[in-house]
Amino acid sequence: MTDTTHTAPAKVPRSVAPARTPVPGGGHRDGSLLRRLTPWLFLAVPLALLITFTYVPVGNMIYYSFTDWDGVSPDRRFTGLDNYEQIFTRPELFRVFFVSFYYLAASAVQIAIALYFATVLSFDLRFRNLFKGILFFPYLINGVAIGFVFLYFFQDGGTLDSVLSWFGAGSDHAWLGDPRSANTSLAGVSVWRFTGLNFVLFLGAIQSIPGELYEAAQLDGATRLQQFRHIIAPSIRPVVSLSVILAISGSLSVFEIPYIMTGGATGTTTFVIQTVKLAFQFNKTGLASAAAVVLLLIILLITWIQRRLVPDEKVDLV
Repeated sequence: MTDTTHTAPAKVPRSVAPARTPVPGGGHRDGSLLRRLTPWLFLAVPLALLITFTYVPVGNMIYYSFTDWDGVSPDRRFTGLDNYEQIFTRPELFRVFFVSFYYLAASAVQIAIALYFATVLSFDLRFRNLFKGILFFPYLINGVAIGFVFLYFFQDGGTLDSVLSWFGAGSDHAWLGDPRSANTSLAGVSVWRFTGLNFVLFLGAIQSIPGELYEAAQLDGATRLQQFRHIIAPSIRPVVSLSVILAISGSLSVFEIPYIMTGGATGTTTFVIQTVKLAFQFNKTGLASAAAVVLLLIILLITWIQRRLVPDEKVDLV
């Protein structure tokens, strides 16, 4: 009798299935190329925006600085280094740099205040979250709004004069009418506004320090001052260095507060205010572009010097 049953063919597991033979000239090579190009595809749009709105304007600014362009006319006559010569030889153009010393001194005060409160509020205190919010809140306010608020604060018979009259002090002083008091007042406003930024930077750096270090210091009987000197200060040195760079560049490029409160009058003109007036009030875009290039080079030079004097050091306290 003939056996009519048939045995079903065994299924080949996928794991042992024969691999596909790569197609000559394509296949794996195209996939490898696509993987290499994928990061650049994601970076294409950000790079295009960066080049369009940063490097191209900077390049145009450098080009305009060698011309006498007025910002409107299509004619741009090449003048060489004449604009740069005017900036360094005309006292009224370069004198405004000295106003930056008020803001530089204010930045030192601001860093000291921020470091003090960041250190104090890093420990376990009552209502410390409330104080953190109070210190950081001024930085969230728009600079134009701050300028208008303090404009009424310093005006004759304003808030400051009213408060001083409670203590019997005279209230006939024009706070924004004298160059020295005006620049001091404006620098004080910048301290009030930007202390919160440095406070947050310092607080974040302090809170990243391992808690075991504080516990070991307390077991050794270290005081708060000793903990700051031997634990906190060495660990936040890079952040302090960053704050110093921001303070120097910020003091050289102050604009919002003095422009809103005084418009550059009574000796409060900063380098940026002067640059804006040269470009839009006197139609000297070429000279204003040269001033902007000089400011950029000064900031880069100071930053380079600061990085050479205080290089980055790896902090390892554990």
